[in-house]
Amino acid sequence: MARYTGPKTKISRIFGEPILGNAKWLGKNSNPPGQHGAQRKRKQLGEYALQLREKQKAKYTYGVLERQFRKTFEEASRLKGVTGENLIKLLESRLDNTIFRMGLAASRPEARQLVAHKHIAVNGDVTNVPSYTCRPGDVITYRPKSAHNSSIVSKQRPRNTKFSWVDWNDTTSTGTFITMPEREAVPENIKEQLIVELYSK
Repeated sequence: MARYTGPKTKISRIFGEPILGNAKWLGKNSNPPGQHGAQRKRKQLGEYALQLREKQKAKYTYGVLERQFRKTFEEASRLKGVTGENLIKLLESRLDNTIFRMGLAASRPEARQLVAHKHIAVNGDVTNVPSYTCRPGDVITYRPKSAHNSSIVSKQRPRNTKFSWVDWNDTTSTGTFITMPEREAVPENIKEQLIVELYSK
């Protein structure tokens, strides 16, 4: 299963944001990565570089490689509405991201692992496809055997109530993908219009 396996803190330092790594390392060393990062001045980026940078940021944030990201963009462009907003909605509705938003995992890579190892069921069917697109009304649960595994359940954290498009019931260990999120509700610092301009060239 294709995924980024390189150094995470390096990526965070490239963008100056905790895209994949711990934010504390940005406070200690906000220089660009590399031996001469401290001496290297950050150049003024051109239009194409800014657009490419934004696409790379979105890819690393959601853990999607180039080919899959391109397919997601093409699907977003076919939907009604603003293409950039549709792109963010599709990325947010991925199963691994939905599990992360529900609080079942501390990070998207961890959520991806839960799905890949068949610990998650959607509408009663176990799935191991992290890119599965959740639809409004989808019910997400642990696989029965996994629900009693303390090492899996212990990874849960309190759900952030600002993610109103998903819900998780601790009593029944059941989650629901309520609706597609509005762009304003998604906290990721991604300028999706630059991605649209890049792919429109």
